Amino acid sequence: MKPVEIGTAAPDFTLEDVFEQEVHLADYRGKKVLLSWHPLAWTGVCTDQMRSLEANYQKFQALNAVAFGMSVDSSACKKAWAAVLSIKQARLLCDFWPHGRTAREYGIFIDEYGISQRANILIDEEGLVRWVKVYPLDQLPDINEVLQALAEL
Repeated sequence: MKPVEIGTAAPDFTLEDVFEQEVHLADYRGKKVLLSWHPLAWTGVCTDQMRSLEANYQKFQALNAVAFGMSVDSSACKKAWAAVLSIKQARLLCDFWPHGRTAREYGIFIDEYGISQRANILIDEEGLVRWVKVYPLDQLPDINEVLQALAEL
């Protein structure tokens, strides 16, 4: 499976956040969007990845961007995790059911393990994919690289 191609329309989705509120990607037209995919909550690298979204929340705002922390975990699982991590501003979304459908649409689902790859996908204000980077599962993405790519959109 290949990740979604740069220059194509980002597959639309509606997913629950940790408060069981629906988030519809199309509602964010006019903003840049980061889909920051992590394999599973409650793991070390995933924890650091989501904390980096929270720590840089104001920088995303200044770039007219919203960052979504994405995984196949359930909303109950991610709600508890977000509370433990003190994540209050970054939006954590749940691609739980149908399991991994959105990750599949973005070409980053790992069937063998039932999880997404670790990836960052940037979408521009018109809803087009502009930057895609897939990382080894054990590698923490460089948030400064992501912010730089956002600034260049």
